[in-house]
Amino acid sequence: MRLNLRIAASVLGALLLAAPAAALAGAQKYEPLAASVRATLNKAIADQAVPHLAFDTEAEARAWLSAMSRRLARRMPDRLAREEFLITVHYEAKRAGLDPQLVLGLIQVESNFRKYAVSRAGARGYMQVMPFWVKLIGGADHNLFHIRTNLRFGCVILRHYLGMEGGDLYRALGRYNGSLGKPEYPNLVVRAWRRDWHYAERNSDTRIAGR
Repeated sequence: MRLNLRIAASVLGALLLAAPAAALAGAQKYEPLAASVRATLNKAIADQAVPHLAFDTEAEARAWLSAMSRRLARRMPDRLAREEFLITVHYEAKRAGLDPQLVLGLIQVESNFRKYAVSRAGARGYMQVMPFWVKLIGGADHNLFHIRTNLRFGCVILRHYLGMEGGDLYRALGRYNGSLGKPEYPNLVVRAWRRDWHYAERNSDTRIAGR
């Protein structure tokens, strides 16, 4: 009996380790937006510039891409798809005034880098964006399973919540996850950010309260 219990415990432990990191993925809650806020967010969503790595030199861009690609290889085996994803994450995060490593930590917790992840509440894609945002600030042609669309919405929404919370990252993350006031989700994201995706960029001008 003891042997069987040990085997059962071992199997359970393996399953828990293998479970997606999106176990605490939640959902943004619908809140009416002032017309001016909707217009600002809609404008932020609409830009169609080509994604690129925003570094001072090509060497710095290559160093970042190489470092992040190695860390992500196990979850995204296809190199070209992985690099396209990372370039888009970096571009959209910087564009929204966010640390790209923070965004990678959030994606790890929300979807475990699964493009077609869907939460019980209906949140979609890498950054688990709720569909109501498309009606609020997007357009009929916006598909939340499209890489750039999902990352664009997710980064713009997180920046919006940071503004609402006066730069308080923990409260903004709580809003993003629909768990405002509870510490579990913000702690998971910050831990993933610092432990798994830390990267010091030279001359980085991204500053986020709560780090």
